[in-house]
Amino acid sequence: MIHEQPKTGRLLLTGATGFVGRHLDAALVETDWQVVRATRNREKASQPGWVYLDVNDPSSIGPAMAGCDAAVYLIHSIDDSKDYPAREARGAEAFLDSAEREGVRRIVYLGGVAPKGRVSRHLRSRLRTGEILRSGSVSTIELRCGLIIGAGGSSWMMVRDLAARLPAMLLPRWLQYSSWPVWIEDVVLAIARALDMRVEGSLWFDVPGNERMTHANFLSRIAKSMGKDPRLIGVPVITPRLSSYWIALVTRADLALAQELVEGLQSDLDPSGESIWDALGDEHPTEFQSAVYQALEDETAPRNPTPKLVRRMRGRIKGQS
Repeated sequence: MIHEQPKTGRLLLTGATGFVGRHLDAALVETDWQVVRATRNREKASQPGWVYLDVNDPSSIGPAMAGCDAAVYLIHSIDDSKDYPAREARGAEAFLDSAEREGVRRIVYLGGVAPKGRVSRHLRSRLRTGEILRSGSVSTIELRCGLIIGAGGSSWMMVRDLAARLPAMLLPRWLQYSSWPVWIEDVVLAIARALDMRVEGSLWFDVPGNERMTHANFLSRIAKSMGKDPRLIGVPVITPRLSSYWIALVTRADLALAQELVEGLQSDLDPSGESIWDALGDEHPTEFQSAVYQALEDETAPRNPTPKLVRRMRGRIKGQS
């Protein structure tokens, strides 16, 4: 088990308005961390507790990071431009450079799983970002995560919409690959605990859920959790590109997002190193079916993360559950 240091100090939270960032922010409110939230929106940055930061503008990073003991790096973009991986790499380099100058002691980065086979542009960019952040003098922990279960998440939204709206599911070959879907509460816990791990240098951990399953099985089990029983029709000739057009048509995902997500599912997304759960020793990932039911329930809530989920996340971070 890796021991932890006291949870204290000033923490820069990037990506605070995103899916994972909102959940993490809500869970950290009652900890000893003084959370400073970063945003590219200048109007929002003028509000208490917020600072302006745009990694594409390196001059904005140092002032936002001033006085911070730790930082969570949740900056990631998916678009249809050809150069976004290069932009992501430059952003990570600028962030690391500022962290070294400002004396930050720990960076936690939420990245993507390293596939066993073909690596998509999207996942290659996420892995490259992790390599860059771990290459400097700041102790950096990279957490490699696959599909995240949770209302408001892009992958969950895409899969949930497919499961809900189709009386039959066409099963291209890529749906036979496997992954370990993980509950958003577990992801938040992993990030929060990684902030305080007493480790030398930099390293990475996988953050798997508790069960391995094919993407087809993932879809089918979500559909059955909603009381549906779609027919599964194998059509291996459907290409990833055709699949992404189909997904963009029947779900809330836009085409660029659908294309990148489908490309990232072309290989098994299995853990390839030490699991965060093995490193912590006192925590285990949430059972898959419980996570799915909770995510479906949360979709009807007036806001996310829900107060119920926030209480659970805070309790786990503070060791109360």
